[in-house]
Amino acid sequence: MLTAVLLFLPLAAAILLLLTKGATARTLALGASLLEFGLAAYVAFAIKTTGSASFTLNYAWIPSAGLNFHLGLDGLSLLLVLLTTFLVPLILLAAFKHDYDNPSAFYALVLFMQTGLIGVFVSLDAFLFYFFWEVALIPIYFLAGAWGGARRVAVTLKFFLYTVVGSLLMLAGFVYLYLQTGPAAGSLAAHSSELSAFYDLDLSAAEQSWLFWLIFAAFAVKMPIFPFHTWQPDTYTESPAPATMLLSGIMLKMGIYGCLRWLLPIVPLGVSQWGFLVVILAVVGIIYGAIIAIRQRDVKRLIAYSSLSHVGLMAAGVFSLTQIGLQGAVFQMLAHGVNVVGMFFLADAIERRTGTRHIPDLGGLTRRTPILSVCFLVLLLSTVALPLTGGFVGEFLLLAGVFEYNAWVGAVAGLTIIFSAVYLLRMFQRVMLGPDSAHSATITDLTGGELLVLAPLMALVFWLGLFPGTFLQFSEPAVTGLLALVGR
Repeated sequence: MLTAVLLFLPLAAAILLLLTKGATARTLALGASLLEFGLAAYVAFAIKTTGSASFTLNYAWIPSAGLNFHLGLDGLSLLLVLLTTFLVPLILLAAFKHDYDNPSAFYALVLFMQTGLIGVFVSLDAFLFYFFWEVALIPIYFLAGAWGGARRVAVTLKFFLYTVVGSLLMLAGFVYLYLQTGPAAGSLAAHSSELSAFYDLDLSAAEQSWLFWLIFAAFAVKMPIFPFHTWQPDTYTESPAPATMLLSGIMLKMGIYGCLRWLLPIVPLGVSQWGFLVVILAVVGIIYGAIIAIRQRDVKRLIAYSSLSHVGLMAAGVFSLTQIGLQGAVFQMLAHGVNVVGMFFLADAIERRTGTRHIPDLGGLTRRTPILSVCFLVLLLSTVALPLTGGFVGEFLLLAGVFEYNAWVGAVAGLTIIFSAVYLLRMFQRVMLGPDSAHSATITDLTGGELLVLAPLMALVFWLGLFPGTFLQFSEPAVTGLLALVGR
């Protein structure tokens, strides 16, 4: 029952928001998101970290077709629910710095998207998973399309087409898998869409080969990895800051989670056949994203390509099929979510103060903004994987897993740390420490409201870096169970 409350509380608040106006909408949205985080934290304390799901709810959704409203949480899904419920209140606080037209609709869409995201992470039925996968797309389409930049219409349409095509391919794969199942115990339906029923299928190597690409298409676009990434930089750049944070901090994790929960255990022979190609594409994305990031002159666009590069390493860790690689991918989802949301928030703070994100037009900002500089540097160094930060733990585990898989691939993937240090430290030097610009004499430091957003993020940066076992203990049983299914 608690899982259902976690799922529907944001939706109820979103509906209520549509009936409110002005500052009341902001207060209600923030209050609902904080209540949601409190509930997720309670579940984290109460859950039993075994390989099986807890807090399950299984209701016959469409009994004649064998479709169930089946929800549940294990350590893997719990961590992503915690990440979602932790970041959404901070994203809402960040949105308070802007005066958006029709704020009730804006904040309602954020909470509606939170419902879709949590639904993806707790669904244990294939068509329920697909339903929430699509639900999460709808609000971000309107958030980016209605409140984005000058090129928002064309950019958002491209993003929408990419994701819908990928999702339809996944749906086709799920329909095929559904038709291969038999009736579930106690059900009168001829087939079942339960995740466990898909796990139990005995599919041939040829079937798994083409099913791999049908299902993987949706996840590859959502992450994204090279060459399915072309929608990402423009969408991140043109979207309003809160939408960019939702996309980069949480939504891309849907793709990595989908690979872990659905792709690897259902088509292990397909993964065995095509996994090395995916690892190569991921590593190409690491290098490609880093090189393009070095050439960027827009702060927000640079962070977007940085995110592409780091997601490539997460994908390589997933398809290394090693315990340490998968644990690294799960942990790095948390670290990356914290880092990238903080980085985009600071990019927005600089743009609000100076009216530009153009790196050559900035410089010498740190003289009047010491607090902003410290926050920027902490989040930047975590992204670069400095020891004692969350980014270091995640990237160390990922690189160890990729090295275990293939030493040569691991060596090339390790360049992500060197490249990220180059483009991020260079950007910091030019924006914060370079020669004085026209903005350096007038820019103001962070306000108390902005520190309310950044302080929890920086605290979690160090918590992840100093006490990683706090989080790894949740995911370890689930990862061990997934690897057992892949190797069966």
